[in-house]
Amino acid sequence: MLLILFTVILFRYNILYKVTVNGEVIGYVTNKNEIEEEVNNYIESDGEGVAFRNLEAKTEYKPEFVSNQSSNEDEVLEKIKENISTTYTAYGITIDDDIKTYVGTEDEADKIVADLQNEYNDKLVLNIGIKQVFEKSEIETVDESTAVSKLKTENLDVKVAQIEEEEKKAEETEKAEEESKVVVAVRPVSGGKITSRYGERSSIRSSSHTGLDIAVSSGTPIKAAASGTVIFSGYKGSYGYLIKIKCDNGYEMWYGHCSKLYAKTGQRVSAGDKIAAVGSTGNSTGPHLHFEIRKDGKTLNPQNYL
Repeated sequence: MLLILFTVILFRYNILYKVTVNGEVIGYVTNKNEIEEEVNNYIESDGEGVAFRNLEAKTEYKPEFVSNQSSNEDEVLEKIKENISTTYTAYGITIDDDIKTYVGTEDEADKIVADLQNEYNDKLVLNIGIKQVFEKSEIETVDESTAVSKLKTENLDVKVAQIEEEEKKAEETEKAEEESKVVVAVRPVSGGKITSRYGERSSIRSSSHTGLDIAVSSGTPIKAAASGTVIFSGYKGSYGYLIKIKCDNGYEMWYGHCSKLYAKTGQRVSAGDKIAAVGSTGNSTGPHLHFEIRKDGKTLNPQNYL
C-alpha cells in the first residue's frame, strides 16, 4: 500500500528546491548543486576592474514535493546575482597626491610613473605616485598612451610652462634690475668738492640742477665713469664743451664745461679712459665738472651711483 502511495506521489508531484533569499521565495530549481556552483563561479570570476564580489543575502535551498510548478533556474540565478555586491578597483596616477587619471593594472601604473619621472627629471621635481582605489561602482580607466597624454598635456606640460614662464619673468626682472643700476666703475675726477647738487636751484639757472658739479682745478683729467660709446663731443650751449657717452647698460653720462675734449664722436671708450679736461666753458662760474646721468631722456641723481 505504501509503495502504491509513494508511486502516486512521484507521479503527481515533482521534487524541487525552493530557493529563498532573506526569507523571500525567489523560485525553484531542480539541481541545488549546479546553482550553487554557478553562483560561486560568478563570485570568483575576474571581471574587468573587479576587485572582489560578496553574496550579502542569506540564501537557502529547501527540497519540496510540488505539483504544477516548474523550475526557473535562470531567473533564480539572476535574482541571486542581484544580491551579490561587486567592489571595483583601479590604479590612480597621482600628482601631488591628487589623482589625475586611472589605469586598469598596477603594471601599467608603474610603467607610466617610471617613464614620466625619467622624461621630466630635468624639468620638474615630480611628486608623482600610484594609489589603488576601491569603489562600489565601475571606475573609468584609460589605456596607457591615453593616460600619458592626459597627464602630460593637462598637468605636467602645464607645470613646465608655468615654471618656464616664472623663470622667464624672474630673468626679465633681474635683467631690468641690473639695467636700472648705473655701474660707475671709475670716479670721473679725482678729489674735488661738490659745489652744486642734483635738483638745486640757483640764480644762474632757469630750472633745477640736472647733474652734479664737482669743483677741481682747470685741466684736471676727466675719465669715463663707465664703458660705452661717445655719441657727442663738441660745444653745446650752457654746457660749454660737452662729451656724452652712451653706456653699455643703456644709460647716458654727460661731462660738461670741459676745457679740452680728447674723445671723439663714435669712439669706443672704456671705464677709466681719459676723455677730456676740466674747464669753465659755457654757463660756468669757475672750473668744475658738470657730471650728469640720464636714462630714457630723464636725468638721475649721480650721487646715488658714485
